Amino acid sequence: MAASGVAVPAAEPAMIPDPQFQELYDKYADTVFLTALRVTGNPADAEDVLQTVFLRFWKQHPDFQTPVSNEAYFRRAATNAAIDILRRRQWRAETPLEDIIPRLSVETPVLLKERLRQALSRLDPEDAELFVLKYVEGLSGEELAEMFGIERPTVGSRLFRIRQTLRSMMEA
Repeated sequence: MAASGVAVPAAEPAMIPDPQFQELYDKYADTVFLTALRVTGNPADAEDVLQTVFLRFWKQHPDFQTPVSNEAYFRRAATNAAIDILRRRQWRAETPLEDIIPRLSVETPVLLKERLRQALSRLDPEDAELFVLKYVEGLSGEELAEMFGIERPTVGSRLFRIRQTLRSMMEA
């Protein structure tokens, strides 16, 4: 059970032929699931992300080695897969949320989160990922600089630009 009280699906041993892969799954499944849950706000979507991330990892890294730390790899992969789900959901929506729910002078936190998710799905994927890893996952500027292969001051300026873009999207 994850810290959020939501049960993370367990992998069935017969489905995972390699003990090293099982060990990675056991160690990082909660991280992937909770990251996806924070981004999507939906446990079913988070389960889809969990499956997608580990399936991609299995196919792309047969030696179970990643170019960065495993934790960084799985957080980033979960964030990307969750943002992809939000994008697909947005494209499928026939009527935008703004047309269904009238603008309120004081928005509920749930509505604000949904509007932020929609705005994130319209950002450049790397910008959305940077924002989520900083403000949802709580990674430091130094961790982000290392993960993205950029200088620390560049992280700060990109986050500033991303916040401005999101603000203008949400005010529109």
